[in-house]
Amino acid sequence: MGKREDINSVLIIGSGPIIIGQACEFDYSGTQACKALRSLGYKIILVNSNPATIMTDPGMADVTYLEPLNIEALTNIIKAERPDALLPNLGGQSGLNLSSELYKAGVLDKYGVQIIGVNVDAIERGEDRTAFKETMNRLGIEMPKSQTVNSVEDAEMVADTLGYPVVIRPAYCMGGTGGGLVYNVEELRTVAARGLSASIVNQVLVEESVLGWEELELEVVRDAKNQMITVCFIENVDAMGVHTGDSFCTAPMLTIDPELQQRLQKYSYDIVEAIEVIGGTNVQFAHDPRTGRVVVIEINPRTSRSSALASKATGFPIALVSSLLAGGLTIEGQGIGQAIHYQSSDDRHHDDHLSANVLIHLEDPPSNLYWNCLLTLLVLSGNYLTAPGWLIAGARPDSGHPAPPG
Repeated sequence: MGKREDINSVLIIGSGPIIIGQACEFDYSGTQACKALRSLGYKIILVNSNPATIMTDPGMADVTYLEPLNIEALTNIIKAERPDALLPNLGGQSGLNLSSELYKAGVLDKYGVQIIGVNVDAIERGEDRTAFKETMNRLGIEMPKSQTVNSVEDAEMVADTLGYPVVIRPAYCMGGTGGGLVYNVEELRTVAARGLSASIVNQVLVEESVLGWEELELEVVRDAKNQMITVCFIENVDAMGVHTGDSFCTAPMLTIDPELQQRLQKYSYDIVEAIEVIGGTNVQFAHDPRTGRVVVIEINPRTSRSSALASKATGFPIALVSSLLAGGLTIEGQGIGQAIHYQSSDDRHHDDHLSANVLIHLEDPPSNLYWNCLLTLLVLSGNYLTAPGWLIAGARPDSGHPAPPG
């Protein structure tokens, strides 16, 4: 499946200033989006309020606006440039929220702008706590006991029912902004008020605590044909309660049973299919090692900090591939394998992660779930050599590596 021919220009919303929970990983994602979509021949219109980014360097986009990231400024830019499409999920939570607001304000319909990569309904199903909970109930995937509220008083009543401690999670926020773990009613009143203020829909989720459980994540990439791959299985060394940005993690998972990993993968695929994101999605789980209970915590229907970690760990450029998939290519499409190597000199450090040779005997392949996923990625990227019955991971035809034995 080739690039979309019904669009010629794409608007990309940057992440704006560096704040807690939204930092340089989104500058990287947006930069990759510009490169990928320009490589397909699209005109790129970039909006970002932060000039101190690589994304806003001259030549990265066809047109660059250094303007405030708000509805008024974006409406004026859309009116002037008339883009055919908007890519919302490569600019962090800012881009996702603003895209949703532009749709609800009628701006996108008025000027005929399509949303690509993730549709508005998918944003709501992934970000709105009530909608996400309804989706998980339909899929039969357990979540921590919880209830959404729109006032501090209602939050107090739910917390009394669940029992302290509880977690406060604002809707349409990132990096834990406005939320937190509370141990008593005084703390709840402070954090719930802060969370309601931080949420653009004045909504918080009051949730049972899974403090001390194992935190496990999967990075999944999906295309328009509903084909999916797991880029990375991430095991947080620190237990639930320590934010990913402050935690150590390992990729692949080192202490998690393969059967549980397969279970998490099935859950992730069911979730990503239901949410209908095109490109990368981060799915977060909590696992109680004492009882075996698994609950889904949340998803990020966009590139995230974990996406950057997964890209570093595997060498798979999630942001770039997500952009190409949004542009109409598919995982098995001829352009994807080549596009993974579409990297400028300052991006080539990604390849270093696959530079060491690993001999894999294809007649007796490893059963480990990680290796199966790695094999998939290698075949997609063309980052391998073959000989009868063997595959060399991390090698290229021009690399000069010796042939495998036999």
